[in-house]
Amino acid sequence: MTVKAFGAHAADKPLESLDIARRAPGPHDVQIAIAYCGVCHSDLHTVKAEWAGTLYPCVPGHEIVGRVSAVGAHVKGYREGDLVGVGCMVDSCRHCADCEDGLENYCDGMVGTYNGPTADAPGHTLGGYSERIVVHERYVLRVRHPEAQLAAVAPLLCAGITTWSPLRHWNAGPGKTVGIVGIGGLGHMGIKLARALGAHVVAFTTSASKRADAEALGAHDVVVSRDAAAMAAQAKRLDLIVDTVAAPHDLDAYLNLLKRDGTMVLVGAPATPHPSPQVFNLITKRRALAGSMIGGIPETQEMLDFCAQHGIVADIEMIRADEINTAYERMLEGDVKYRFVIDNATLAG
Repeated sequence: MTVKAFGAHAADKPLESLDIARRAPGPHDVQIAIAYCGVCHSDLHTVKAEWAGTLYPCVPGHEIVGRVSAVGAHVKGYREGDLVGVGCMVDSCRHCADCEDGLENYCDGMVGTYNGPTADAPGHTLGGYSERIVVHERYVLRVRHPEAQLAAVAPLLCAGITTWSPLRHWNAGPGKTVGIVGIGGLGHMGIKLARALGAHVVAFTTSASKRADAEALGAHDVVVSRDAAAMAAQAKRLDLIVDTVAAPHDLDAYLNLLKRDGTMVLVGAPATPHPSPQVFNLITKRRALAGSMIGGIPETQEMLDFCAQHGIVADIEMIRADEINTAYERMLEGDVKYRFVIDNATLAG
C-alpha cells in the first residue's frame, strides 16, 4: 500500500511530500488511519542528523493517534473504528527481562517508530507524518478520551509518557515536592501530571514571562532559575526534580535543591553533554542523579487512562503538513505553546 507522507531525503534538505510503502497487515497487525501526529524535538534532532545514525528518507513522528482501519486475522484486542495511539516504539525482542517486565522501552532490541530496523521498505521504520501506519498489536494503545480531544491527546504518546514514567517510578504524589525544570513540550506535561498526582509542584524557568503560564498549568510555585535568591530559597526542599531541558546546562544548580535522598531525573536529551556535576553535591546528602526514557507499553496505557479520567491533554497548536519546516524553525526559537500537532488530513495536499 502506498500512502502520502512528509519526510526528508538528507540532513540539509527540508521535509517534503513523499510517497511511502506500508505493509499489508499480518496476523497480529493493526492498521491505523492516522488523524494527528505530534511534533517532538526528537523529530528535529533526527531529521537534522544531530543524533548519529539517521537513515534517509526519514519520516519522523512518534506521537500518533487515529482510528483502526484494518486488523490481522488473530488480533483480539482491537477492531476497525477503535480510537488508538502509537508512541515511540513499534517492536522489541519480546522475551528479555525488560520486555517481560513491560519495560520494552529499555529492551536492547527496541525498534523506534521511525529510524529503526525493519524488513519493510526501505529497510528502516517510517513514522507518523504519514496517512497510515501498520503496527503489531502489542505496541498499540487504546485512547479513551473524547474524540474531540484527539489532536491534543497525540503528544501524550511521547511528552506525556516521558514525564509520567519518572513521576510514577519515584512516587510523586501527596506529601512530595516535585520540581519540573523547563516549561515546554515535556515540561508542561510534567506540571500537569505531577499536580494531578497530588504533588506540590515547583516549576523552574529561565523566563519570568512564563510565570503566569506555569501557574495556569498547575504549578504551585514558579522559580526563575536566573534569580539566585529565588533558587536559594528552594535549597533542600525538593524530593524529586524532573529535568526536561534539551540543552546543556548547570545541573549543580538543581542538585542543591534536593532534600537528603532526593533524586534528579534527566529526560531532556541535549545534542551535546551537560557539564559534569560536582560529586560533593551528591554524596553529602545521598542525592541521586538518574535518567529515564519514555515508558513501557503497560505504563503508557496507564498514563493514557489516567489522563482520560482527569481530563488531561497537551496544549497544542495545529499545523498543516506543509507547515512543518516553519514549525521546526519556530521550535528552535521556543515559539510554541507547547506542542505542534500535524493534521494528517492535510498530507494529501
